[in-house]
Amino acid sequence: GRGPSSFIPLGEILQEGAESSRRQLLIEAFVSAGRVDNITMVMGLHPQYLSSFWKTQYLLLRMDGPLPYHKRHYIAIMAAARHQCSYLVGLHMGEFLQVGGNPVWLQGLHCAPQKLRNLNEINKLLAHRPWLITKEHIEALLKTGENSWSLAELVQALVLLTHYHSLASFVFGCGINPEEEQDGGHGCRPPSPHGDSSPASDDSSGGKDAMREVEVLMERMKLLQESQLEEEGVTQEEMATRFELEKTESLLVAPSDLVDHSLQSSVLCFVEDPEFGYKDFTRRGEQAPPTFRAQ
Repeated sequence: GRGPSSFIPLGEILQEGAESSRRQLLIEAFVSAGRVDNITMVMGLHPQYLSSFWKTQYLLLRMDGPLPYHKRHYIAIMAAARHQCSYLVGLHMGEFLQVGGNPVWLQGLHCAPQKLRNLNEINKLLAHRPWLITKEHIEALLKTGENSWSLAELVQALVLLTHYHSLASFVFGCGINPEEEQDGGHGCRPPSPHGDSSPASDDSSGGKDAMREVEVLMERMKLLQESQLEEEGVTQEEMATRFELEKTESLLVAPSDLVDHSLQSSVLCFVEDPEFGYKDFTRRGEQAPPTFRAQ
């Protein structure tokens, strides 16, 4: 759990004699930003990918564009907060202040200008159910008025939102640890099913319990598959229903009302309608929802 990632050994990330291309990229990152964050350190294990990522992120955040720099970082905060990724929220709160952003905005979304707050609905949909977006959502943001968006501004804002929704998944999936100067030693992890914010590495019994839960769930899945073979009359829908019931009853599924209290102040203040989340795009036997198709 020590180092840039909770999952990748520190020695592997800082291996001696790292290839010159990777070393050069890390030097460039340091010269450009004055630091090498943990995302860059972990992604540096794949130098070609890091190179593309770095150029893209540099273009989005630092090069010419219709949005001022501080608003770009605030949009990154809004996107990351939607997935409760406090690592990225903390990172961009610092960047926001460095480029001259108003500290008052960091008290929560309610303190931001209405123009930015108007992005909340499309941010929410892009993060959790993008197939529900319609042309009316775009039109509402582009309509003339005091808080309207230009088309160029909106394009950059939407690219930033989707970029940081994706990056939040990378942070969770690679177990990215907070920087030493960031508050909170384990803010990049999703809320614990048991409401315990202590690192898993410090609680061996919790880790063993989780493994037992996985084994039990796998055994139940196996039994369900076997019963499907034995009972010829069982339909796929019935099997899916049985599996969902088993999964729901398992301790692996966290109650939705349990939220890490440390997230309340630092992340959820940038989120409106926090109960809104992912829902299956379409289920067998149900009418598919409408989709927004460009061109």
